[in-house]
Amino acid sequence: MAGRYGRPRSVLRMRTVAGQVFLLQVAIVVLLVAAAIAALVLQSGTDSEREARNRSVAVAQTFASAPGLEAALKSPHPTAVLQPRAEAARKGSGVDFLVVMNTQGIRYTHPLTDRIGKKFVGDIGPALDGQVVTEKITGTIGPLVQAVVPVVGTGGKVVGLVSAGITISKVSGVVNDQFPLLFGSAAGVLLLTTGGTALVSRRLRRQTHGLGPEEMTRMYEHHDAVLHAVREGVIIVRGDGRLVLANDEARRLLDLPPDVEGRQVAELGLDPATAVLLESGRVVTDEVHPVGDRLLAVNQRSTARAGGPPGSVTTLRDTTELRALTGRADLARGRLRLLYDAGAEIGTTLDVVRTCEELARFAAERFSDIATVDLAESVLNGEEPETTGAAVAMRRTAIGGEVPEGSLYPVGEPMQFAPTTVLGTRLPAGEPVLEADLTAFSGWQRQDPERARQIVAHGIHSLIAVPLRARGAILGVVLFWRAHTPEPFDEDDLSLAEELVARAAVSLDNARRYTREHTMAVTLQRSLLPRGLPDQNAVEAAFRYLPAQAGLGGLGGVGGDWFDIIPLPGTRVALVVGDVVGHGLHAAATMGRLRTAVHNFANLDVPPDELLWHLDELVTRIDLDEGADGTGNGPKAPITGATCLYAIYDPVTGSCTMARAGHVQPLVLRPDGSAEFVEVPGGPPLGLGGMPFDTCRLELAEGSRLVLYTDGLIEDRSRAMDEGMALLGRALADRPGLTPEETCEAALEALLPDRPTDDIALLVARTRRLDAARIADWDVPADPSAVAQVRAAAVRKLIEWGLADEAFTTELILSELVTNAIRYAVGPIRVRLVHDRSLICEVADHSSTSPHLRHAASTDEGGRGLFLIAQLAERWGTRYTGDGKVIWTEQTLSDANRAPEAPADRGP
Repeated sequence: MAGRYGRPRSVLRMRTVAGQVFLLQVAIVVLLVAAAIAALVLQSGTDSEREARNRSVAVAQTFASAPGLEAALKSPHPTAVLQPRAEAARKGSGVDFLVVMNTQGIRYTHPLTDRIGKKFVGDIGPALDGQVVTEKITGTIGPLVQAVVPVVGTGGKVVGLVSAGITISKVSGVVNDQFPLLFGSAAGVLLLTTGGTALVSRRLRRQTHGLGPEEMTRMYEHHDAVLHAVREGVIIVRGDGRLVLANDEARRLLDLPPDVEGRQVAELGLDPATAVLLESGRVVTDEVHPVGDRLLAVNQRSTARAGGPPGSVTTLRDTTELRALTGRADLARGRLRLLYDAGAEIGTTLDVVRTCEELARFAAERFSDIATVDLAESVLNGEEPETTGAAVAMRRTAIGGEVPEGSLYPVGEPMQFAPTTVLGTRLPAGEPVLEADLTAFSGWQRQDPERARQIVAHGIHSLIAVPLRARGAILGVVLFWRAHTPEPFDEDDLSLAEELVARAAVSLDNARRYTREHTMAVTLQRSLLPRGLPDQNAVEAAFRYLPAQAGLGGLGGVGGDWFDIIPLPGTRVALVVGDVVGHGLHAAATMGRLRTAVHNFANLDVPPDELLWHLDELVTRIDLDEGADGTGNGPKAPITGATCLYAIYDPVTGSCTMARAGHVQPLVLRPDGSAEFVEVPGGPPLGLGGMPFDTCRLELAEGSRLVLYTDGLIEDRSRAMDEGMALLGRALADRPGLTPEETCEAALEALLPDRPTDDIALLVARTRRLDAARIADWDVPADPSAVAQVRAAAVRKLIEWGLADEAFTTELILSELVTNAIRYAVGPIRVRLVHDRSLICEVADHSSTSPHLRHAASTDEGGRGLFLIAQLAERWGTRYTGDGKVIWTEQTLSDANRAPEAPADRGP
């Protein structure tokens, strides 16, 4: 068009749209290319540092998690193992150094071997806490980035550190090498874009013919139609504060008068905040402004940014309904999240009180300021909840949150809601109560008027009470209080509280039922265990039995551990400790059967290895019987696995004979304070069958303590059996003055975990020796005339002991036993009298033939000797020795004639 007047057209003064578009496009392309090159140049340094950080972290983390690294760190020579591996990893990954160090920062590896063993230069504190540390430093090889990562062991503890570093020049060199290619590519793109833009602009000029007036008018009409049809308000304000344009939607949203164009914004009657925003022209993005009863999202930009006239363009969008919907969605999402978290944090254990504490703590932190939980007394005891009623006795079980002193009832306080209050009438019926304003004293204060005034005085202003219901019964009540939160509870809060309590009630009822079943099982088990220790003078004993912690998902609860002290003939005593594998009623019942069997076998007075053999046969038969196919529909009983240690101690000789079947070794504490584990030959666990059991015999000095225990004492999830045995020995060694009771306490204090996963049986027996003055023995020749001599010697000894009243009976018993030994047995024959709690007569010979009691006919000349002995003695029997047998009798003595008794044995 400029050529019409004969003047040459200047490129910079093009007035046609096509020409201006061409110039604009060329300028934009040039600016974009220049900006891209500048950005690449500026960011190359940042990218180089980022790449160095990423590569050093990746290499350090990969090497820190490599298999065998923890074992290498704990090996005697970590450098010998780790140096070649670290160098190979360094060369393969391209980093400048890869250093492995211990938790004190001492290097185990380094590319320069003279720096091994020296302190690492850098910050390792956060890495010792399990974090990854990266830092940029300037070292001897130039600016570099190094990363330090922890090496986490199997127990979750940091056992070492790994650091990798790389110089920034090594990374940036790769980027710098690409700059010639980048500049060449940018120049090519600029040429291609400029040429393409020129072609497009030329075609546009040819097709639009310079954008004539008609075309521009039509373009304006379309623009005006679209501007007023959109559902978003548009306002254009000049730099002097005058409104240039307002479309129909803007007029509606701001309630503008018809003649707004050309008027000052301050004269439009807008609210001050909106007027100030439009006049300021500041950049705004989605800023929400209340205008009347609407919430408007405002976006504002300057019109001068693209070379236009001074001013601003503002867009308005009505978000009132959207904001309301979003608020309701956020509220619903928050409540769902709260209920989800409650399911994860409440009821983590099968413990009633612990579940109440979790509920109170969670509610106080996430829903109300204070929460209290009151449970019925029967529920606390694990029993079925009582019939619903206002008079149900409750007890405050848990409190969550900060309770002002003197306001609410403390934990442990009995609770009973008065029937004259709304709580006393609605809660027993299972209905919740909402007291939005406690200061109104609408009747709730009649429960305790004085305490009600204290509650309000301390700022507690709102209450929700929800009964804990499970299976139609009321377990208790949860009270939610608000003090610090100014908003009172409303109906939405009441529904949320009901849902929260309903979910917690299920966990609480499960815990109650588990507590009841666990109590029943423990009661059964304790009824199968000894209630006390029998009277005997061989040892002074103490014991402990601790069931596993309840609620451990099958690992806790009752088990099959047991112990026993069984008096044997001849003042001896048997010490027994056993363990049935598994937990629950089946293990407890099996333990009862095995304990009864041990008593029966002990009455036969068999040696320890033979007793374990009989017990092994019994366990095998139990497995066969319970594993056989039956007619019932129930599952088969599990295979029984059991261990046992059986020891016999003789206070006359001080000898102790022991045998074990898969059980842990006993511990002997000598009077001098030394401790040693007795190497009793290890037999297989009971029930395997076919394997013999060996015995171990040792002499115990008077005052020695024999410690028998089950593996629950020394073994735990975090402690191996060998480690536990060593800890037990260290805890009890060098403490010779401890009584059996104190020994039990010391062992439990040193080894008992906070939450035992297995039951524990512990038996400590301190040995005694029978006074030699109360023992008399004689060798008897195989001559019938020697019987009279033995009787006379026995009578003299009895008179010496003050037992003249027993002389006649003892003469008859000895006469019969010695005569039978001379007549039927094989010599030599030995007679022994023992004065203990009873008078014991023993006749030993080398014959294995055992006499038996029979009833002689009236015409028989003999056969009445043992019958006479059975009538005269309290008990009698036969026990076999390695070279024969011993026939023994016990005669009851009066309290005045008994040997002095030892101090009474005690148990927990």
